[in-house]
Amino acid sequence: MTQTDQPTIVKKYANRRLYNTGTSTYVTLEDLAEMVKREEDFVVVDAKSGEDITHSVLTQIIFEQENKGQNLLPIAFLRQLIRFYGDSMQNIVPSYLEYSLNAFTQDQAKLREQMAQSFGVPGFGAMEEQVRRNTEMFQHAMQMFVPFANTTAPEQDSDGKDSDAEKSELDILKTQLAEMQKRIESLSDKSK
Repeated sequence: MTQTDQPTIVKKYANRRLYNTGTSTYVTLEDLAEMVKREEDFVVVDAKSGEDITHSVLTQIIFEQENKGQNLLPIAFLRQLIRFYGDSMQNIVPSYLEYSLNAFTQDQAKLREQMAQSFGVPGFGAMEEQVRRNTEMFQHAMQMFVPFANTTAPEQDSDGKDSDAEKSELDILKTQLAEMQKRIESLSDKSK
């Protein structure tokens, strides 16, 4: 099919069948989903009334995809989206979502490349970098809680050896810090 400036008209009949006027064939929701992926523009109209029902058909395609187990929309997002219905911000949400998704789409090639370089697996580079930065910040924060960690020498006996009380307390803190680092690293490994 040749690309034109005008969108293809898809008619939806009362029996729920969809007819692509561009190819003169009946199509399914799955066919329409493929057209969207190929960036083919189309408008769905009710065959009887001529009403534009593209929005409801595209929503139905998303519903079908989500039911197939391809959950792209997190539950928290769906709940927040539902909360916006009837809210004073309702009119702003579509524009904001469209703008955000367009920005994401434009940057997705760069994002995929960065993720592939960082992890060697597409999709994880940025996440690994964020986990690494969070781990460093946590370790730095933990060092701040160890009083005078590297600024003073431990107390020494008259014979020049560390006092037992100071040595055991310092050893306990070092052990606890080492355990925390292991936990952080294991959490970091799980997110990969």
